[in-house]
Amino acid sequence: MTDQLTDFARTHTCGALRAGDVGADVVLLGWVHRVRDLGSLVFFDLRDRGGLTQVVIRDHDDLLASAKRLRSEFVVAVKGLVQRRSPEVVNPKLATGDIEVVARELVVLNEAKTPPFSVAEDTNVSEDLRLRYRYLDLRRPSVQANLGLRHRVALAIRNRLDARGFWEIETPILGKSTPEGARDYLVPSRVHPGEFYALPQSPQIFKQILMIAGTDRYFQIVRCFRDEDLRADRQPEFTQVDIEISFATMPLVFSIIEPLMQGIFKEIGREIQTPFRQMGYDEAMARYGSDKPDLRCGLDIQDLSTIFSASTFAVFRGAVEQGGVVRGFVVPGGARFSRRELDEIVEQAKQLGAGGLVWARRGAEGAIQSSALKAIGEEAVRAALEAASADADGLLIMSAGPAENTSRLLGQLRLTLARKQGLLKDGEFAFAWITGFPLLEWSDEDQRWFSMHHPFTAPVDEDVEHLDRDPSKLRAKAYDLVLNGSEIGGGSIRIHDSGLQSRIFSLLGIAPDEAKARFGFFLEALQYGTPPHGGIALGLDRIVALLAGESSIREVIAFPKTAQAVDLMSGAPSTVDEKQLRELHIGLRS
Repeated sequence: MTDQLTDFARTHTCGALRAGDVGADVVLLGWVHRVRDLGSLVFFDLRDRGGLTQVVIRDHDDLLASAKRLRSEFVVAVKGLVQRRSPEVVNPKLATGDIEVVARELVVLNEAKTPPFSVAEDTNVSEDLRLRYRYLDLRRPSVQANLGLRHRVALAIRNRLDARGFWEIETPILGKSTPEGARDYLVPSRVHPGEFYALPQSPQIFKQILMIAGTDRYFQIVRCFRDEDLRADRQPEFTQVDIEISFATMPLVFSIIEPLMQGIFKEIGREIQTPFRQMGYDEAMARYGSDKPDLRCGLDIQDLSTIFSASTFAVFRGAVEQGGVVRGFVVPGGARFSRRELDEIVEQAKQLGAGGLVWARRGAEGAIQSSALKAIGEEAVRAALEAASADADGLLIMSAGPAENTSRLLGQLRLTLARKQGLLKDGEFAFAWITGFPLLEWSDEDQRWFSMHHPFTAPVDEDVEHLDRDPSKLRAKAYDLVLNGSEIGGGSIRIHDSGLQSRIFSLLGIAPDEAKARFGFFLEALQYGTPPHGGIALGLDRIVALLAGESSIREVIAFPKTAQAVDLMSGAPSTVDEKQLRELHIGLRS
């Protein structure tokens, strides 16, 4: 049997031909993107992952007859001659726009049903429909471009970490369930009835064991799994760049990651300046109302408490007297907001949980205006405007209450108003390291301490004395890498002493017997000469989404699931055969 492609060995991809190829005989293979039938002349765009090339058929009755059968998404092979397009029909939007291929042979390799949406047009298609027919959606040039970018980013990561002495080492997918945080995905064991593996939420313990084993520098681009509650932009399986370093210090980790990020951003032609800004957790919360602040827009939150400590305005004075704060930020150009726009801001603040919001500005000829002018007094409002450096064009937004609550509220309003004013520009990137996190956070619901990062994070050395006396004072040797309001990486220096690790487990409410059952192998390993070590995990999906200018990580994952954790294409999750359940020693209860 003769292979259809025997006489059609591809010479170029559909995005490769240029003016310098004029006169060349070529063979192109791909999908029909778009057809234009002009009667005695047929044009069609041929597409593969490399791009588009215009093919023209003329002066050939048999070939024209074949071309008139073509429809979008037919798979075809074309032989022909490259010629220059006439100046009036050059397409500057295409890399191949200076040329076209005059076909002399055309073979349809496979026909296609009419797709449920156009692959050729970047139309507004529902996400459910796109994911149901993901194999078609993946053909769209924009999605292909995202997958190509993801490939180049992963390759850049591997090359740069290899150059810094890292080894890529695979860790197990089937492991032991050690739940702390999100729920594990469990896998029943057929050969060990009643026992289960867990899919990894992170290779955390294994990468620390690799440091104990003397591998010195490890990385892995690894799939992780978390059975989390449904959230709009989370995936039950995701990819992280996992990194661990023996004899690590925080500056050493930063000195490795910052050049790595520079290399990643070169894939979109952007030069990133280092060193990245470093900011303590307390400063981030006070100035931006978030531990992952977006630094592109300014709008720093400022403390105005001293101005109102003796104010006649009972709301602000009372907040300060009760140990709270008065804080605010200035919106450039906000002085021009209409009263309707100002009322909308106040209403939004109420929806976010604020008891109230006060705005102030300078009106015509410098006249002081405020939503609480009579209650506060003109002099106090003027003092607040001056303290916040609000010029004639600025609008001062103020709120009062407990420090963290007030800053979180203002932090959310800050981003809303920054978007309104066009201050969060696409293609602008602002990195920051956030450090100095609390080691633990208290849960009133569970009446116990939880790790703010994870239970293997080392406390600051001088804080260890607070372990038994006041755990709230423990600070972590932890750091998050933040970009444009998204946490794209998180890491820490780890606990490398078995005794200290046991004390942390105890503080987290993990009894010695439970710690031995869940982490006994790890606690024992720590006793065999563990070097100080630390690392970080970078979210590959989020990084590529930011590089591609996409708002959702689903746009840079080949086969994502919906927000309900469903694969609409394959129908997963699904029921399984009763025989499979019996083999796994599992019974279902209704």
